[in-house]
Amino acid sequence: MRFLYICIAYLISPFWIGALALRGFRDRIHWRGFSQRFGLGAKVAARSIWVHAVSVGEVQAAVPLIEALLKRFSSIPLVLTTVTPTGRARAEALFGKRVDVRYVPIDLPGSVRRFFQRVQPQLAIILETEIWPNLYHRCGRLGVPLVLASARISPRSVTSYRRLVGLFRETLSHGIFIAAQSAEDAERFVSIGANPARTHVVGNIKFDFGYPPDMEARGHELRGLLGVHRPVWVAGSTHAKEEELLLDAHALIRQRFSNALLVLVPRHPPRFADVAALLRDRSVPFVTRTSKNSVSFESQVFLLDTLGELPAFYAAGDVAFVGGSLVPIGGHNLLEPAALSLPILAGPHNFNSADIARMLIEHGAVRIVHDAAQLAAVVGDLFTDPATRTVMGASGRKAVDDNRGAVARLMQFLQPLLP
Repeated sequence: MRFLYICIAYLISPFWIGALALRGFRDRIHWRGFSQRFGLGAKVAARSIWVHAVSVGEVQAAVPLIEALLKRFSSIPLVLTTVTPTGRARAEALFGKRVDVRYVPIDLPGSVRRFFQRVQPQLAIILETEIWPNLYHRCGRLGVPLVLASARISPRSVTSYRRLVGLFRETLSHGIFIAAQSAEDAERFVSIGANPARTHVVGNIKFDFGYPPDMEARGHELRGLLGVHRPVWVAGSTHAKEEELLLDAHALIRQRFSNALLVLVPRHPPRFADVAALLRDRSVPFVTRTSKNSVSFESQVFLLDTLGELPAFYAAGDVAFVGGSLVPIGGHNLLEPAALSLPILAGPHNFNSADIARMLIEHGAVRIVHDAAQLAAVVGDLFTDPATRTVMGASGRKAVDDNRGAVARLMQFLQPLLP
């Protein structure tokens, strides 16, 4: 089965690599470190701990784990891989030279072999559920303990994996340890071939993130920039076809609140220009963060076109909407605004973190909206009801605080796997 997978991977990889290379003509960030995708790059000075986080959200979630590893195993080099340029840029901004940040190689035998020769991992930690048969096979062949940390698998994914059960049973049998988010996740991993003796419930490390002590002060300062006496809602991590719905909702909101401001935060930096063009096409007065222009009364939208500032702008808002949920992307991090005590709105598509969404909905911290009209109505109602905003915000904050501790449990899990 793995032989068939390798053949298919060889057939597909030229198209994938070509698409990545072509993106570099639009944004040269895609060319930086390109050779790392083939397993090339500098050799690590000594055997390392390797952590993989696929993109920006996973890199951000990995911060408490990375910091704990750096503190506990300070003498061991730490390598962090990611797939996307934005994930890599975020990791470099967070950790600087304390961590060796590079791209994970494409899952072909030669690239994987070169990667292992350079990184020399003595422990591999893959966050959430990234299943790469050749990478995993190499770990098994070299006797490198491999941990799927904060691992999750949806019922829909189980159905897909079972169609390829021969491949994934082999992949999951190479001494892999599953540190699952929940008992349900653990059962699903066992059902597709994971070893029950190596499958444990550890929890979700996303709950263990922390903000700098001055985050609320930064939010207060930004609120001065946006307008202290005007209602502000923040739409974070938005996607194509979702921004149109958000702007429709904002137009309805401004019929009730003529001075309302929308802080619009696209998920992917390459789309900043596209969203600015959309605003111009709709004749919506807006200000961008990078322009450093003042936010006037006429400004209807503040376009946040920088990386790493979304939490501070959440802290500056009255209501948060978390994107990727009005369109079938699967939803993004609901915990960021919850930890800042904001009332949260989201669309119906939250399958990327269904357990977190369900918990926050049950706690009364999140309300689900299905279209622009419903979104506008709920945002407007929350603008007029500070007591409800406070209750929703406090419920979300408590839910986050009550579920912390996964990193400490994971560190206990990892300790016996290292010398």
